[in-house]
Amino acid sequence: MSTDGANMLTETGADAATVIRLENITKRFGAITAVKDISLDLKENEFFALLGPSGCGKTTLLRMIAGFESLNEGRILLDGKDIAPLRPNRRPINLMFQSFALFPHMSVRANVSYGLEMEGVRGDELKSRVDRILETTQLTEYAGRKPDQLSGGQRQRVALARALVKEPRVLLLDEPLAALDKKLREHMQLELKRLQHEVGITFVVVTHDQEEALVMADRIALMRDGEVKQCASPAELYEHPNSRFVADFIGVMNFLDGEVSVEGVAVQGLGVLTGRSNGDTRTGDRACLAVRPERLTVAPATAERLTHDNVLDGTLTDIAYHGQDIGLHIAVGDNGQVLIARLSAAAEGAADFKVGDTVQVGWQTQNALILPDDSKT
Repeated sequence: MSTDGANMLTETGADAATVIRLENITKRFGAITAVKDISLDLKENEFFALLGPSGCGKTTLLRMIAGFESLNEGRILLDGKDIAPLRPNRRPINLMFQSFALFPHMSVRANVSYGLEMEGVRGDELKSRVDRILETTQLTEYAGRKPDQLSGGQRQRVALARALVKEPRVLLLDEPLAALDKKLREHMQLELKRLQHEVGITFVVVTHDQEEALVMADRIALMRDGEVKQCASPAELYEHPNSRFVADFIGVMNFLDGEVSVEGVAVQGLGVLTGRSNGDTRTGDRACLAVRPERLTVAPATAERLTHDNVLDGTLTDIAYHGQDIGLHIAVGDNGQVLIARLSAAAEGAADFKVGDTVQVGWQTQNALILPDDSKT
């Protein structure tokens, strides 16, 4: 990463200035409340993701920021000024749709120039600004081509260039990579991150893809049923989820349901298992012990007993080969609860496991979490 990029990362920390402040935003469609009393601060030069399942309210929230949906309650402040009463074209904000919406009869240069020309920009200033953004988005050599002569990734960059050339304070992106195939989508995740750091504009992206959010975003607001359940950095969401919903949505997680005891979580048929409490549970509460697959250690039942804080005996029911990693599915306890462990394919002994093997699986207390069970709420 360049020095500029490193500096940009520093500026998106806790001390960065707030560009957009959402204060108690609510949106109702008839009897349905799509967005419920959301408050968020979006920082200068930040790549911010609104993440969640379909119907959680993330696109509605994005459209409210853009001005395409009105507010029932709350305020939207941009640089401290309330922009909620302003029409979309009066806000220094651009929204890029997932369809790209390029003019098919225009060249790349003409598509990128169009918005500036509508604002009366002409001559050397127009050429300079368009040339600069074409270079930044690596489109200079394609400037004379039409959209149907470009690949999907190139068309996506044209749409970005057209939005960025107007130098908005904030760029909103609604599922910007949804139309791309998996390999190109993974490439464009890094491209979007690079562009955001180079142009130094706050990006707000809507996505339902947790991997996409983890790769691109500085912070993620994970939404459910119109509410933000947790807003944090990707690492914080992954390592320290505040509920079962968050833990389940971000990455793969094993859950062992039970009741909170003084020592940990009492799980029927498995005894008391230990983990770190997030402080939101009390003795007697229903809760779950959550542990990531990569935090589990697996050994043959015939090997020396594992010395981990928690060790269970089980049977290997399935093996999933992921290339660099191997997923081991292990049934434990009388009810056949399945735990998934993830091992490096290159790890010693990894290739020796066979379906039907009896094994032991263990983890340390510090590598598991005790979470309130919000699965029914």
